[in-house]
Amino acid sequence: MTHVDLGGTGAAAGGSKVLRGYLATPAGTGPFPGVVMIHEAFGLNDQIRRHADRLAAAGYLTLAVDLYSDGGPRRCLAGTMKSMITGEGRVFADIAAARSWLKASSLCTGRTGVIGFCMGGGFALLAANDGFDAASVNYGRLPRDLEPALRGACPLVANYGARDRTLRGAAARLESALDAAGVEHDVKEFPTAGHSFLNDREEGPRALRPLTRVMGIGPDPAAAPEAWRRIEDHFAKHLKA
Repeated sequence: MTHVDLGGTGAAAGGSKVLRGYLATPAGTGPFPGVVMIHEAFGLNDQIRRHADRLAAAGYLTLAVDLYSDGGPRRCLAGTMKSMITGEGRVFADIAAARSWLKASSLCTGRTGVIGFCMGGGFALLAANDGFDAASVNYGRLPRDLEPALRGACPLVANYGARDRTLRGAAARLESALDAAGVEHDVKEFPTAGHSFLNDREEGPRALRPLTRVMGIGPDPAAAPEAWRRIEDHFAKHLKA
């Protein structure tokens, strides 16, 4: 497990001049399927690194790309969120650069997936039609023009929480749009879970945690194991076959 410098691989296409990530490598000699992981709004922190390590343990060369590489969270967050609204810009060039970096690695089979959590789940959904073989969307925000954004998307697994007050009805809307777009999918809303329920501990400033609990944000040890099994089964079917 190591931090890697992806260089300016996406700069020519409008990506970051400096792009970094965290690479989690499975045990063994490989090659392995690759997965680009996209972090929450809090950035590439220890929680995301643990998520990457978990996928590596399941046999995936996992690159958690740091969308805040070129300036840090304070300078990059606004532009990052703008990219989610517009569906274009630096973030998508960075995600494509991370995928290209994985595919060029001698440790990668050439098959790649994308996974995201919270903010990253929204980006994983938008990137699902951009050259990936499988996608995992976890409590990701839906774009305004949902059905056009999904056309040509790769097979997708999605996990949402019924107690997530920030994304009420998102799972049902996503499933309906995927049906209409003819995209292979498996969407589930967990009744006991809220937002960020796959995390193994609370995130964000300690002073705000009482508010996040009220908003239905935080770990759910009851739902998380099944959600992870769904992710791993989906990637095994589409990336390891």
